[in-house]
Amino acid sequence: MSYKSCPVSFIKIDANIVRINAFYVLSLLSLYLITMNRFIILFLIADFSIRLFVSKNYSPLYFVSSRTKELLHVKSKLEDSAPKTLAAYFGLMFVVLLFLFDVLHVKTLFYTTSSILFLCLFLELAFNYCMGCKIYYLYKRFVV
Repeated sequence: MSYKSCPVSFIKIDANIVRINAFYVLSLLSLYLITMNRFIILFLIADFSIRLFVSKNYSPLYFVSSRTKELLHVKSKLEDSAPKTLAAYFGLMFVVLLFLFDVLHVKTLFYTTSSILFLCLFLELAFNYCMGCKIYYLYKRFVV
């Protein structure tokens, strides 16, 4: 049995909206790292939570990303949503950890976590390389 494929949910999502969304999250993360304004990270926690636990249609960043795609006349590119959803769960986990490390003044873990999140967002944005899919493959290969 081969586990080299991504998780499959049979629900499609527009990968270009995900990439635009990654741009906005990366921009907000950068702004947070420059200003250390905790409102920004709390906004990201709220946005990820809304997208994952309520509906992506109520997410402010999803709304802005969708409108940006329309304004730029970018064609839709449908992909399975499961790896992107898994990546969003990891994103939520990372922004929560960033907030906690900031509040607790654990600078080494704070900068390590922010660097990993920054790298994952950059890979998604620049190369459409989804770390959620790769992590799922490793999990299936070595744990299951």
